[in-house]
Amino acid sequence: MRKIINKPENFVDEMVEGILLAHPDQLKTPGDDRRILVRADAPVAGKVGIVTGGGSGHLPLFKGYVGKGLASGVAIGNVFSSPSAQQCFEATKAVDGGRGVLYLYGNYGGDVFNFDLAADLAELEDIETRTVLGRDDVASQPKDRKHDRRGVAGIFFAYKAAGAAAERGDSLEQVAAVAEDVVEHTATMGIGLAPTILPTTGEPSFVLPEGEMEVGIGIHGEPGFHRGPLETADEITERIVAALVADLELTDGDRVAVLVNGLGATPLEELYVMYRRVHQVLQDLGVTIERRYIGEYATSLEMAGASISLLALDDDRLALLDAPAASPFFQEV
Repeated sequence: MRKIINKPENFVDEMVEGILLAHPDQLKTPGDDRRILVRADAPVAGKVGIVTGGGSGHLPLFKGYVGKGLASGVAIGNVFSSPSAQQCFEATKAVDGGRGVLYLYGNYGGDVFNFDLAADLAELEDIETRTVLGRDDVASQPKDRKHDRRGVAGIFFAYKAAGAAAERGDSLEQVAAVAEDVVEHTATMGIGLAPTILPTTGEPSFVLPEGEMEVGIGIHGEPGFHRGPLETADEITERIVAALVADLELTDGDRVAVLVNGLGATPLEELYVMYRRVHQVLQDLGVTIERRYIGEYATSLEMAGASISLLALDDDRLALLDAPAASPFFQEV
């Protein structure tokens, strides 16, 4: 294992400390537990708060989307591990501006369990909560079981839309409805080429023979649905886009936002090679790309691979994507 770390057990806390030292004008911790980060101006009176959370190792996912026009706070777990219920609850209290709090996070069992417990604790404090789960990974379950799908990079779109709705003053029910609408119209699929090495164990997150790829892999190394010889960039992209188009039932005249996401060790140049083919395929289908995002939006430490997300757009979703937002890891002006 070759990583730029100190003691593995201190990795997450030292990373969070670095983020706080680097961005004191945008983020703060509301108490002594540095596993909870909130906007520097939290709580914002009269606005719905948004709390997310999950395991570390996915930056900028989760903690990187805390900021104006995005999430209000985050509960931070160990690498690939859920934050505690108490941490989720403390984040909830820290961002409550009097109009309730939306829980918006990926559909993983430990996270669901602990956020549900946090919601019970919040109820005792008269804080109203709602929950929307990111569940955009089309490879993890068939469409007739889409509510059981994993949440991966496409949750970025939900953060952006829900954050914009909260910023403009929408009610808790309205913000939750916006997030749910975006989740319902988002589809993602990823491909893995090489695993990450977990800092606490020194073990790979999955094993893949030399020269092979795993299509449909999850952001923790969960198995995909196809393993075989590495294909060309165009073949990989065509395979993924075909699945996303079918899942969203896109047709001539539809509009989308595209996210081509690196999983941690894939050069930006390769992501643009993939985007080139995404653009060509969708153009041939008569689908208009209104907005495009290329880079690292949800990683898995140093996993080699990429994912593609599509969000089917209407005028309302596009306006929410275009609303101003700012965090240390993302900005829309």
